[in-house]
Amino acid sequence: MKRLLIIEDDRSLAAILARRMSKHEFECRQSHDATEALLCAREFKPSHILLDMKLAEGNGLALISPLRRSLPDVVMVLLTGYASIATAVEAIRLGADNYLAKPTDTQTLLNVLNNSASALTEEGVDEAPLSTKRLEWEHIQQVLTANKGNVSATARQLGMHRRTLQRKLLKKPVSS
Repeated sequence: MKRLLIIEDDRSLAAILARRMSKHEFECRQSHDATEALLCAREFKPSHILLDMKLAEGNGLALISPLRRSLPDVVMVLLTGYASIATAVEAIRLGADNYLAKPTDTQTLLNVLNNSASALTEEGVDEAPLSTKRLEWEHIQQVLTANKGNVSATARQLGMHRRTLQRKLLKKPVSS
């Protein structure tokens, strides 16, 4: 049986994911904050990890490196409701094996957790060019990441007023 650690601060979503994955031969444990996640990872020794990017007290990206150091062979997938190219690149650079936007279906989760190389191609990647609004959002996310989340520095670098940038950041990402 495969062992899955679900690190998600939304307890109801974590329970749903655990039920879904338990039906597919995963022994599941849930963790709801960073400290608990690191302790649980050491004790439970999961073979797979689903990690939420936005945790109540911080960012799931900060957990990737310590989890990877303690569990070098674990299959780690970052889940996020705020998908962007910048955060996907950062997650993979830090050591995540894959990156999925919420909500995601069970079959996609299974494909990614089982390291199916065809997980992305089976869904069919949209070949259409991104809209200008989506491109702007992606660029803002990249610059924000480069400035380590500093909104003022990002606004200066983008040549826009800080409040304008804050309004843009509050909006959900537009689809392509």
